[in-house]
Amino acid sequence: QVQLVESGGGLVQAGDSLRLSCTASGGTFSNYMMGWFRQAPGKEREFVARITSTSATVYYADTVKGRFTISRDNAANTVYLQMNSLKSEDTAVYYCAAANVMNRIYDYWGQGTQVTVSS
Repeated sequence: QVQLVESGGGLVQAGDSLRLSCTASGGTFSNYMMGWFRQAPGKEREFVARITSTSATVYYADTVKGRFTISRDNAANTVYLQMNSLKSEDTAVYYCAAANVMNRIYDYWGQGTQVTVSS
């Protein structure tokens, strides 16, 4: 079992930056592709970004491309989401998730961290 714990959320103003962290335990971190998702009030959870186990490939949702950067430190069992130029529409609970590199199914999820962007 892999446990994921997010941190770094908070209340910021539009145009500010935040960096989210997600630290894993209970598994071999480098075996997992990692993703960030978010869920805004009244909306379905949506994909934000993902990064392969070796950081060779990253992929972003169009809504965050050019503003957000996903990265990981396998030695620290941590994945990051650097969020710049935040907008009010980025307000959501952000979740990290781990997917086995073989089947790419997100089996493990964190509890989420709230990001609120005031305009």
